[in-house]
Amino acid sequence: MSFWQALLATFSLVFLAELGDKTQLAVFLMAAQDRPLWGVFFGSALALVLSSLIAVLLGTTLSRFISPVYIQKGAGIAFVFIGFLLLAGKL
Repeated sequence: MSFWQALLATFSLVFLAELGDKTQLAVFLMAAQDRPLWGVFFGSALALVLSSLIAVLLGTTLSRFISPVYIQKGAGIAFVFIGFLLLAGKL
């Protein structure tokens, strides 16, 4: 996969996944509280960049020791588990 294919695929996936999630709603509410527009924008953008950097570094490191198939399955299980915790009111 080329750099540009990876960039487009990652951008599309993250952009669609972030639409309407609680992070976007939190940023929406912060902007609605008459906070400085650019402060809210750059703060949220920096947070997303940093969390993405951590994910890339952790994913790269883990894939050296664990098959990406197992990482994907583990992430799926964790996602479902967190969903159940949210539905149960535990998070």
